[in-house]
Amino acid sequence: MAQVNPTVGDLEGNCGLVVDYARRAVGERAHLVVFPEMMLTGYPVEDLALRRTFADASIEAAHALAARLADEGLGDLPVVTGFLSRRADAVTRLGQPTGAPQNAVAMLHKGRVVFTSAKHHLPNYGVFDEFRYFVPGDILPVVRLHGIDVAFAICEDLWQDGGPVAAVRDAGAGLLVVLNGSPYERDKDDQRLELCARRAREADAALAYVNLVGGQDELVFDGDSLVVDASGELLARAPQFDENLLVTDLDLPASGGPGVWGAVSGGITVERHLLSEEPVPSFAVRPHVVEPRLDDIAEVYSALVLGTRDYVRKNGFGSVILGLSGGIDSALVATIAADAIGPELVHAVLMPSRYSSDHSVSDAEELVRRQGINGRTVAVGPMVDAFEDAVKIDGLAAENLQARVRGQLLMTLSNQEGHLVLTTGNKSELAAGYSTLYGDSAGGFAPIKDAWKTLVWELALWRNAEAERGGETAPIPENSITKPPSAELRPGQLDTDSLPDYPVLDALLDDYVGTDLGRAELVAAGHDADLVDRMIRLVDRAEYKRRQYPPGPKVSKRNFGRDRRLPITNRWTV
Repeated sequence: MAQVNPTVGDLEGNCGLVVDYARRAVGERAHLVVFPEMMLTGYPVEDLALRRTFADASIEAAHALAARLADEGLGDLPVVTGFLSRRADAVTRLGQPTGAPQNAVAMLHKGRVVFTSAKHHLPNYGVFDEFRYFVPGDILPVVRLHGIDVAFAICEDLWQDGGPVAAVRDAGAGLLVVLNGSPYERDKDDQRLELCARRAREADAALAYVNLVGGQDELVFDGDSLVVDASGELLARAPQFDENLLVTDLDLPASGGPGVWGAVSGGITVERHLLSEEPVPSFAVRPHVVEPRLDDIAEVYSALVLGTRDYVRKNGFGSVILGLSGGIDSALVATIAADAIGPELVHAVLMPSRYSSDHSVSDAEELVRRQGINGRTVAVGPMVDAFEDAVKIDGLAAENLQARVRGQLLMTLSNQEGHLVLTTGNKSELAAGYSTLYGDSAGGFAPIKDAWKTLVWELALWRNAEAERGGETAPIPENSITKPPSAELRPGQLDTDSLPDYPVLDALLDDYVGTDLGRAELVAAGHDADLVDRMIRLVDRAEYKRRQYPPGPKVSKRNFGRDRRLPITNRWTV
């Protein structure tokens, strides 16, 4: 199983990955190598699926890849990969995606495409919009390989009852291979293993689950590919958040005969293909590899690092820049960035104003020293003064002006020097609307956009502890973690001047944003009624700000962006 990191739209590069990993699989004496869902195009392709030229290029790439594998001496190894296809016999009609595109799987062998088949169950919840992009398939391909019947399915077909997976037992397959593009989210526990074990028992077949790894805009794919036997016992598992070729030897039952052909229950058709009847000669079985899973906070941190790294790398940025205030949020973002792309490519700008405390400046300087990132200081006071000399402002407008001057400075340096600007706001601020449009919200990517403030502290503590366990200097100064949070936009300002303590606030916000509880349900859950009313107003009123906020990696079950989509103009408050 090739757990790899493709890039959306890079068909040439993605096909190159297939060739590279197929060569490695041949070197490991594999009899079959499988790549993830939509491997050739990257995933998700969104409205690219509706472009005929893109679908045509994907189909052409699959056939060209089959020929290339054969030309490079790899044609004897069956290669199974996801790609974007099209239903050839579909008639375009209202309500159907243009061109009838399909989320498909192909087997490539000896220079030809042995079969293609398409995902049957199309997810249309959470971050998925596949009814918009694809038409469903209705085939379960079963390939006889060295006398073993192997069936193939795609991602959601495993998660939903019925469909191709339900036909595997009737088809008599000894192995079910599932290609996946399953994104990471926190608190999934080990649902994938539990699901794979259950489906393996239902199908009476071993099951191999291969997943994408890497970042794509807001989504992070964590790999975690695995293999279970027909009883559901875990045999092998790949690492999380890293590319990997997981090679596993399986003892599978020989085919019992011709097996069922044609239509089966649920409108699925079993389609059979013969590659070889002869069993493989006996060989020494290698030990199964089961990589340990990360703990909760380590998972989240790894997802943020991978999402940031791939956004920078895949969009062609050579470096990043951020405002470093000495507070916990910017300290964590700087640390994530340094871990993602290396400290030498991270540029931090200290932008003190008349309200910046001495410790904020010294804490920021200390972080620069500890991590070895690039730091510079640009005082924004004279810029703010020049604006205030031209236009009389006070109160909130004066506070926001400081944030906007800082945002303008960072964007100017970005234009001048080519850095990607990282915003440093967390999910709590974003929910409550405590960000300034065209100020601290200005930027290209938001690494902690989906992290509540309480999670920000947990991540910072975890990262420091990891460094200390490795005998290294903690990257984040202790004072940045322990001091009361403040935007420092007026004398003596603290976040708690206008917000409750973050554990109280985040619990309420998570119930309102994360699970859509209404006012009465929030109060019944134990939240203070007055605070509920206030936070509902703040959250709903800030929707227009969130629409203009940069993307950031999704780590929660419901993020602002792909998951939660509410109208800006909205008078419903109950």
